[in-house]
Amino acid sequence: MVKMADLGLFQGSAEEFWRENVYGGWATLVAVLVILAWQCFKGFLYKKTSSSSGSSSTVGVSDSNPIASGSGGSQFRVSEMVTDADLKLLIENLDEKIGQKEKWDNVIEKGNDLLYYSAKCCKPKVGPVKYLSVTIFEDCSPEMLRDFYMDNGYRKQWDKMLIEHEQLNVDKNNGVEVGRTIKKFPLLTPREYVLAWRLWEGKDKTFYCFVKECEHSLAPRQKKYVRVSTFRSGWRIRKVPGRNACEIKMYHQEDAGLNVEMAKLAFAKGIWSYVCKMDSALRKYSTISNDQSSSAATAVTLLKKVPPGLEATDSNGATSAEPIVHRPITGGERKLSRRPSKKLLANGLLLVGGLVCLSRGRSSLGAKVAMAYILTKLNKRGASSSQNGDIAGI
Repeated sequence: MVKMADLGLFQGSAEEFWRENVYGGWATLVAVLVILAWQCFKGFLYKKTSSSSGSSSTVGVSDSNPIASGSGGSQFRVSEMVTDADLKLLIENLDEKIGQKEKWDNVIEKGNDLLYYSAKCCKPKVGPVKYLSVTIFEDCSPEMLRDFYMDNGYRKQWDKMLIEHEQLNVDKNNGVEVGRTIKKFPLLTPREYVLAWRLWEGKDKTFYCFVKECEHSLAPRQKKYVRVSTFRSGWRIRKVPGRNACEIKMYHQEDAGLNVEMAKLAFAKGIWSYVCKMDSALRKYSTISNDQSSSAATAVTLLKKVPPGLEATDSNGATSAEPIVHRPITGGERKLSRRPSKKLLANGLLLVGGLVCLSRGRSSLGAKVAMAYILTKLNKRGASSSQNGDIAGI
């Protein structure tokens, strides 16, 4: 899945805003500190409540088709939650055959000796923002990358945003798995994901996964979490021709109740750091015990074949993509000092205050104007810095 990066990585300039709005700036700071204290207090209560009322649930593994609910509330069998039709739609999105007339904006493009990452996004007329990303890991096999992405137990060790994950149901007939995940975001109520997913294997060790939102009787809604109502995501893993490397191309669309502009800014500023952290975890994963073929039934152990004729091919009938050549970044990158500057602290506090205001949808006109100004400044700073630090012309 596509993940939100640490909002603490925001960088930008709001010096003029603070100079021209001294009293308003300090008022924002005081408001942020009060909200931060309140959120910490709420977090303490949530932990206390969850520890006192926690109970274990039974995972359903059945040969028959258990009943679950879709996002619309209608009941249907788990085996029908993710179908070959979803795979077809995923392939069309990954090959960019859908929404060709939509305007896509490049978000980021970076790389080093072991890693390459690029992402773009667009805002459709209906629905949340759509993201398309490509990540290339050097010295990695498709099977290893597939197991790494699907190992939620290991993910909890390196992804600090993931605070809880449990399997709810597995359909052994067609490999659909249902699970519940809790993610935390800075200063926001934790988000709850109840999702169904399924894996397929195509030609030449190509793997596909599609994930979508659902409802399940073992995961009733709780007031202390915000249930994500819209989630459509999927990826394709395949070997890069001519190299000992693997590419994962991901399509992602999610409505987690966050402000759109702040979410896009958080993604652009923090995703590269997150991907580097993921790469480090992947290198360690190859050295530890990671047997996904155990007796436990999962979507990986119940992997299905891609139906004939469904997989996209190029003009030569091959399924492999053209190799993506990227250059390591040498120089031009600033090293952050261990001691944050006053300017950086002011920028961070101001952005956190804007995030809290805008994410709740109750900000005043003055707050919205102020945040619009800050976002404009940050976008200008990001555009100028990207010319020096990002990869161009790939």
